[in-house]
Amino acid sequence: MRIEKNFIFDKIKCNVLIVDNSKVINEILTKEFNNKGYITFNVSTIEKAKEIIKKEKINYLLFDINLIEIKDNNFITILNKNSIKFFALSKEKNNEKKEFFTNIGAIDFIIKDDFLLNRSKQILETIEKIEKNKNNTILIIDDSSNKQQKFKNLLEKRNYQVVLSSNLDNFSEIIDSTQPDLVLLNGNSKNYNLISFLEKNEFLINKLQIPIILKDIKNISNIKEAYNLGVVDILRTPVLIEELYLKIDLWIDYKKRQKESIHSSLLLQEYKDAVDESSIVSKTNDKGIITYVNKQFCLLSGYKKEELIGKSHNIVRHPDSSKKLFEEIWDTIKNKKRIWKGKIKNKKKDGGYYWVEAFIKPILDKNGNIEEFIALRNDITEQENVKEYFKLKLKGSEENLNHSIKLAKEYENAIDISNILLRTNNFGEITYVNDKFLELTKFSRKELIGADYKIFKHEDIEDSLFKNLELLIDNKKIFNKILNNKSKNGDNYWINITIVPIKDDNNFTIEYMWIINDLTELFKLNEEIQSTQKEIIYKMGEIGETRSKETGNHVKRVAEYSKLLALLYGIDKNEADNLLIASPMHDIGKVGIPDSILKKPDKLTIEEFELMKEHSIIGYNILKDSNRDILKTAAIVAKEHHEKYDGSGYPLGLKGEEIHIYGRITAIADVFDALGSDRCYKKAWKDEKIFELLKKEKGKHFDPILVDLFFENIDEFIEIRNKYKD
Repeated sequence: MRIEKNFIFDKIKCNVLIVDNSKVINEILTKEFNNKGYITFNVSTIEKAKEIIKKEKINYLLFDINLIEIKDNNFITILNKNSIKFFALSKEKNNEKKEFFTNIGAIDFIIKDDFLLNRSKQILETIEKIEKNKNNTILIIDDSSNKQQKFKNLLEKRNYQVVLSSNLDNFSEIIDSTQPDLVLLNGNSKNYNLISFLEKNEFLINKLQIPIILKDIKNISNIKEAYNLGVVDILRTPVLIEELYLKIDLWIDYKKRQKESIHSSLLLQEYKDAVDESSIVSKTNDKGIITYVNKQFCLLSGYKKEELIGKSHNIVRHPDSSKKLFEEIWDTIKNKKRIWKGKIKNKKKDGGYYWVEAFIKPILDKNGNIEEFIALRNDITEQENVKEYFKLKLKGSEENLNHSIKLAKEYENAIDISNILLRTNNFGEITYVNDKFLELTKFSRKELIGADYKIFKHEDIEDSLFKNLELLIDNKKIFNKILNNKSKNGDNYWINITIVPIKDDNNFTIEYMWIINDLTELFKLNEEIQSTQKEIIYKMGEIGETRSKETGNHVKRVAEYSKLLALLYGIDKNEADNLLIASPMHDIGKVGIPDSILKKPDKLTIEEFELMKEHSIIGYNILKDSNRDILKTAAIVAKEHHEKYDGSGYPLGLKGEEIHIYGRITAIADVFDALGSDRCYKKAWKDEKIFELLKKEKGKHFDPILVDLFFENIDEFIEIRNKYKD
């Protein structure tokens, strides 16, 4: 896995000096740079420029080359000494001067003509690109140290990070440690055969998608084969500096855009998954035939996916939804190509119904033609039922008033029987409770009627619902909340509360109806599922340890050490609990390592140790695709608990805070316990020796802050070890 660099270009810290004897040109360029946020100086002579360079830190220089003699290297020496990058300005094209200044390091040769204003924008873009080049590493592979240094000097003038190598025996290790964005390769080396080298490393080059540019290639017959094996470009001999810069910049930019494209695709998938998880989703083709439905759609409608795909939405059309409504929808999305939003009543497979608030959008191609329609919906059945109930309750004229009252009473009784009910007035005083509310809260009706609604809040529970009811309830909306509370005698319960404002003929709220559903059994079931999940995860961790004959309580101790260290570091309790559950999985990848290596009583060979190291990535691959927080945490721990703070660990060679805090914590917990335990290849160490190693590896293997926290709280770690002895 490649590590992304994080350099950010700050224009405020980038100083520009303009040297030109034309006041107009000085003003034009200074204004452009100042408008873009650069700190800019301008002078008219080289001598004044030297004075500015002595006083100020200058990063970039634009100067008229006619102000110095070509043979006068003094000024150029000053620029090189102060690491100042420069642009050469001239009133006329002169290929000889252009070649000279390019060879001594000029970024570009700029003509001062009527198009200078446009060219100044080009200069600004070039500077920003050069500064961002600090994010990119180029690996130069060449037998000649002189050629290595020559190309290094040229590329460093454009701010590239440059790594040199002449030995290709350990090419994969070089790639792993330097993580280059491009390789500049000698195509005519005496130390290696170009085609053999490319064939040997074809898989690695294609996997990491590292552009390779050849130089000094003599054998023309190799060129076609080299392109087939991953080479992307070739530099002519002798190398032209402008061609070098152009091709390097081109392929670095291509690589960057390729990464951005991959990132955008992954981000788009994340957005899609988020929508898919939270909404009721379907897609149809331009003829209105269903091509996709998600799980929520199937659950709500009662149909299976295979029963819906290939059908029109008429399959869920309810008789109460008029044909005119669907004609309106089709006209809006098909003919007008606009979004349609509204409420629809649909029919379930079992004959029941449900209400959805729908958002239907036509998806257009680049020519404006409809490719498909996507529909997002929210289930509003409960709200519509409540509205229908109150509509029926208040409906009726003088002729059928008694009938309406009786009908409304029947609905009221039905709700009263099937729900837990509470009513409050505008002051939050309880005016009605049904028997189910009394049964749930263990209060008597006498205690509740006339009391403030906060009476049923248990003193151990803090919740915003009980602080200010008026701030929570909008007179125009229904308020909904899931609440954890305790009854009067201390029994814990979970409820889903829907608070509906009841309005009079003038649309003023006269009271609030609280419709409550008891979710306690559902939450208990969820807790049982979570408990089972935790036990399975722990047992999976034990499988990895058992295969390598680790001591019985190793995973339990590592888990407890990890949680304690996480809390000491300042991680919140929920996250620390996740780490407690996940850390036993740190060596789950050992299920993919052969017994001959895992159970070997002697020291592993280099080849065996390389195979052993793969358990980190094996464990990560087992766990990485889960959407569960605990398994996501376990994936991070499995992958990074063998990384070292100084970057010498594996599998990625991460350094410092590049290593996730979970990995840094588990590294200390795992090593502390492993050293103090007997293994098939060693005896347990004494505490003094373990502590000495932890202190020695502070800032090398281990995060120094975590090491300090460990020793400041050593008694607690010893207590855990004693509690879970083998």
